[in-house]
Amino acid sequence: MRTWARVCGGSAVIAAPSKRMLPPHSRAHVGMARSFQITSILPKFLVLENVALAVQARSGSSLRFFGRAAEEPALNLPAMAALEQVGIADRAQMLAGDLSHGEKRALELAIALAMKPKLLLLDEPMAGMGREDSDRQVSLLKRLKGQLTMILVEHDMAAVFALADRISVLIRGRLLTTGLPEQVRADPAVITAYLGEQME
Repeated sequence: MRTWARVCGGSAVIAAPSKRMLPPHSRAHVGMARSFQITSILPKFLVLENVALAVQARSGSSLRFFGRAAEEPALNLPAMAALEQVGIADRAQMLAGDLSHGEKRALELAIALAMKPKLLLLDEPMAGMGREDSDRQVSLLKRLKGQLTMILVEHDMAAVFALADRISVLIRGRLLTTGLPEQVRADPAVITAYLGEQME
């Protein structure tokens, strides 16, 4: 599977909605999942419940209306597997809002993985992370590369070059260049715009 990174600077290109665009739930059912630049979790729910709800959404199984997702055995096993995959299974019974920032990012990735996607869209997966958390996230995403296709938007150039098979660079919403990582790294315009002293 391939990882495509889109490195963005300045304003983004915003496309007008099309009648052919699928609503989020339909995209999920055809195999797309995503994480957000600003972490989107249910902070007052348990970590396990956050992921169990994603499993339920994927499977279409019904929950007892007033039941807790974390008490549904059919949801717990795949939810725990996703938490183990991202390295936070030991936090399953914590409130999601009590996690550290890096753990919340990992939880959001577990939620996306619980959807069993074919394509994973990652919007700034390293946003707000320190170097240690960022390195851990890069290692995790590297392990996932052989399992599904990923497209990520990211400003962390070290992460981009560590993960991407192909890179597109945007400046103020316009495509500057696209190509293999070694081609992009050597592009004078990219060096000027993004890499600067990192290349010296």
